[in-house]
Amino acid sequence: MTDPQRPLAALMPIQTITRQGVTHPFGDERTVKQAFPNPIPSEESDPFLMCDYFDAPSTGMAQHPDDFPINWHPHSGFDICSYLKKGFGRHGDSLGNRETFEAPGMQWISTGSGVEHAEGGATPAGQAVEGFQIWINVPADKKRLDPRYGTVPTQDLPALPLNEGKSTVRILAGEAFGTKGPFETVQPVQMLDFELQPSDEVSFPIADDFDTTILYVYDGELTHLNHQTGSHSQSSAIPQGSVILMDASMPDKRLIELKAGHQGASVMVFAGRKLRQPIAWHGPIVLNTQDEINETIRAIRSGQFPPVRVQWDYKKIASKPKE
Repeated sequence: MTDPQRPLAALMPIQTITRQGVTHPFGDERTVKQAFPNPIPSEESDPFLMCDYFDAPSTGMAQHPDDFPINWHPHSGFDICSYLKKGFGRHGDSLGNRETFEAPGMQWISTGSGVEHAEGGATPAGQAVEGFQIWINVPADKKRLDPRYGTVPTQDLPALPLNEGKSTVRILAGEAFGTKGPFETVQPVQMLDFELQPSDEVSFPIADDFDTTILYVYDGELTHLNHQTGSHSQSSAIPQGSVILMDASMPDKRLIELKAGHQGASVMVFAGRKLRQPIAWHGPIVLNTQDEINETIRAIRSGQFPPVRVQWDYKKIASKPKE
């Protein structure tokens, strides 16, 4: 199936095919798979900062409304998307939000000048929790905007049938196939999740002004990805765990063409416009200079972070004023 909204263009060339990384985001034995910044560095994934993919059994549900397996921690200077394909998401933050949502669904934060939040504890023990956490950078002049938050339940997350219903694409952000995704990022991007049935194929264009495009084959395999790699055509199988950096610099070569192997394929597509700005990255804080990082750390230590927050103790839901 081809996106009917635009005329066909030449196929976008492949720049690099590499393997997903493995990282320890919690500082313990728990691991997640990563499409970027390991193995695709931030200069090449710009404006995307991070994509973690997790698929593991839940350790159980929280026993108290104020308990979260991923405890309270700060964020500042970028947008976050938590996209779940299996399990239940649960979230609390310094804006006073407390929400639980069922997969497939999405929770997002535009962290702006800063938020504190906590996550997890909504999926029964042993049940699978599968999904992604994706970070997207924002321009320097918008990093101090007030934070925003939203939850997107299943019924509001566009899932479009492809090829007479054989396959599906979920549109998380940006526009594709005549439909706009619900995550309104500060920096324009396109994020699509394709679930392709065995041997099914799809083609679609990347926006003319997007100069970053990354494909992440997180399940199954692609075959006959007939894009040029230098002077050669790449048509051999591309297995699960592959991360494909496309050369999105050419205005006349905008088309992406995917064909699933015999086991089908699940592929995340990330496309966006590069910021080309300095990145100062300290754990959950992404700004432009080390001085800005230091200033934020001082604010955290002095209790002045986040600057925009509810007036009650958001870490204790019982203190929330009655409406």
